[in-house]
Amino acid sequence: MRRTIIVLITALSLPLAMAVPAHAGGLADLFAKLLVKQVKGTNVNKHLQALQAIGTVNGGNRAAGTAGYDASRDYVANKLRKAGYKVTLNPINFVEGWTENAPPVLGSYVPNQDFFTFQPSPAGDVTAQVQGVDLTLPPTPAPTSTSGCEQSDFAGFVAGRIALIQRGTCAFALKIRNAGRAGASGIIVFNEGQEGRTEAYPLDIGEWRAGVPMVFADFAVGNALASTPGATIRLKVDATLVLGTDENVIAESRFGDPRNVVMAGAHLDSVLEGPGINDNGSGTAAILEVAEEMANYPVKNKVRFAFWAAEEIGLLGSDQYVESLSEEQRDRIRVYLNFDMVASPNYAYKLYDGDNSDNAGAPAGPPGSAEIEKQLEAFYGSRDLPTVGTDFDGRSDYGPFIAVGIPAGGVFTGAEGIKTAEEAALFGGTAGVAYDVCYHQACDTITNVNATALDVNSDAIADSVARYAFSLRSIPPRAPSSRVAALTAESVG
Repeated sequence: MRRTIIVLITALSLPLAMAVPAHAGGLADLFAKLLVKQVKGTNVNKHLQALQAIGTVNGGNRAAGTAGYDASRDYVANKLRKAGYKVTLNPINFVEGWTENAPPVLGSYVPNQDFFTFQPSPAGDVTAQVQGVDLTLPPTPAPTSTSGCEQSDFAGFVAGRIALIQRGTCAFALKIRNAGRAGASGIIVFNEGQEGRTEAYPLDIGEWRAGVPMVFADFAVGNALASTPGATIRLKVDATLVLGTDENVIAESRFGDPRNVVMAGAHLDSVLEGPGINDNGSGTAAILEVAEEMANYPVKNKVRFAFWAAEEIGLLGSDQYVESLSEEQRDRIRVYLNFDMVASPNYAYKLYDGDNSDNAGAPAGPPGSAEIEKQLEAFYGSRDLPTVGTDFDGRSDYGPFIAVGIPAGGVFTGAEGIKTAEEAALFGGTAGVAYDVCYHQACDTITNVNATALDVNSDAIADSVARYAFSLRSIPPRAPSSRVAALTAESVG
């Protein structure tokens, strides 16, 4: 019956949507209200039950590179195909194994004391001139270095040289990738130089895509190399790197303008320690239910649902997806909505702070992010529900999108952070306790979700996806190939 109703609505509404674009706002309201009514917390919970069952029979988890992830991928893909979406399994790589076979070499410096191999560095042996990249020497009193954080930092870099990069305010992985794109034959990242930031130490950054040997060195090592014009040094790493493959699940609507894409995403993988039912079965189940219910809507804009692989080991699924897109393909994505942990037991309704009105942590998101936050605020406000901001720190799958200028937003109910007394007064629950006491643990099971938060947030997801599917009037046009500074990409999920 429900499918029949939707087909009828499609038949009646599609000509209207095509013939009277000025009514897009009205259609957005109409279909948003309809979709919210159709999306049921009980149906979302059925998906959670299925993900729990998958984890139970696959070693207790659904982590990247495991049978549990493969079964989760197949479950989601099959549901989406049956609903009528065009489904693509988008392959991505992750580190399956890494072994250092011998101590690294960096000139005459002492390995595992003056410097350490960056895990998971590929093997390599190169002797070349060292070239500093946007260094801040002497260092400032507080961490400020943006060395290697932007591709423009490498504008004068000579391909084939060893890149000398200073630790600073963005992720190591970002520096590494930028150096690789610039043609570095090897990479030395050295500590920034402030008190407590002088010594090197073993570090796994989960990043290998530069394809060249890379090490992390003391500040003294980097400072000495930077102070020696034309310095040439040997850099050698002897290691065995084994890559595995997983797939993102990407589902696209049959209707809609492909020049204006609305994306909604959630990571599909769990950690190895547990089945990940709140983190992030909750986001997965919610957008899967939304996708199923709106499959036959005569959307004006193309809608793309993404279920990301390997988020828990470094945002690999979303990062590699965004990196694989051409400039034109990126510019077609008008909004990205992210839903990572939407049913935490001790929840708060947290919206990504797209306009930086909280004035804390990361800056505002790309143009359009503030409007996404306002749209979500309006939904909760219509139910007299309070919301608070959460920092746009790049710690979930929206990070790669905002790094290339795509506006983003979404809902988050909290992870290992501690609920404040002010939040307890707003949302109930217990102050002084983590939002999710089972975060990244075996107890993140079907009993570790708050049904109220799951139901409300599923409705919020339905409302926002439907509205943008029919109208992008509130989102400013994107300048072609727009770029913003990338943020730290450490996984929260």
